[in-house]
Amino acid sequence: MPKFVVERTWLGAGTVPEDVMAEMILLSCEVVKAVGPQIQWLESYVTDDKLYCIYVAPDEETIRHHAKLGGFPTDSVLVVRKIIGPSSKEGTEPISMAVKSPL
Repeated sequence: MPKFVVERTWLGAGTVPEDVMAEMILLSCEVVKAVGPQIQWLESYVTDDKLYCIYVAPDEETIRHHAKLGGFPTDSVLVVRKIIGPSSKEGTEPISMAVKSPL
């Protein structure tokens, strides 16, 4: 099933109190259950004014249905075409990003 990145504008998201964030998380989980097993919320990245939410779903319409039921803002829904990282190339060790001291 495809993976999606959902961009949501939420001004002040990075400073939202934990209890408010917990309510939003609970609501999102309840809506996921209501939509059914075809959608799965994996995780979200919270920045100052945006959330980037990662979902698995059969299509964009399912993601947008979840957002509508929960009243969540949705700026964009993008399908993930490839996942890459420092150890993406098979048979290689992860690349160290540590800065080595000249001493």
